[in-house]
Amino acid sequence: MIDWKDIDTVLLDMDGTLLDLAFDNWFWQRHVPEQYALSRGLEYAEAERVLQDWIASHLGTLNWYCLDFWTRELNLNIAALKRAAADRIAVRPGAEAFLGALRDGPRQVIMVTNAHREALDLKLERTGIDRYFDALVSSHDYGHPKEAQDFWQRLRERHPFDPARALLVDDSLPVLHSGRLYGLGHLASILQPDSSLPARDHTDPFPAIDDFLRVLP
Repeated sequence: MIDWKDIDTVLLDMDGTLLDLAFDNWFWQRHVPEQYALSRGLEYAEAERVLQDWIASHLGTLNWYCLDFWTRELNLNIAALKRAAADRIAVRPGAEAFLGALRDGPRQVIMVTNAHREALDLKLERTGIDRYFDALVSSHDYGHPKEAQDFWQRLRERHPFDPARALLVDDSLPVLHSGRLYGLGHLASILQPDSSLPARDHTDPFPAIDDFLRVLP
């Protein structure tokens, strides 16, 4: 599935790829609406409806991923809420073995995440996976989400690599399409980003990893 002899740089997403997306889905789809309802004196169903529409309106933009933005918009301390629930953060099965094999090899390994720096720092503190990477890049550093071509251009300027010999692993299909448009030569999705949900029916046109232990370099 992955032809490692053709790859010099590995670009890895965090949430839903290396970490279980169950935490973020629970946080945004359940916990934040509950806290918003409590803070506004609303019924949960009403708060859920309002927030789903509100958050969806920013999908694919940097605001969608920005803790500071949602703290201001919702008048909730989103970073503090995440930290209070940090015991739910979990590494996906096989991910650390995969990262360890990459660290011991010759390839440049870069985390590329849309996570806000505060969320990134919390998850690294919780999991310790930062030790496997040559660089940790948040899209907030560049002012563009991974869905935008400008992100990949800024990334390449800061961390030079040959796109044709780069592998991107990401659970987001829009991000993978963006990477393909930029010219990344190797792309892979994740079959089950959230362990609390069934595996995806398909991730066409990208091959999907169901077990990191099957794709070790």
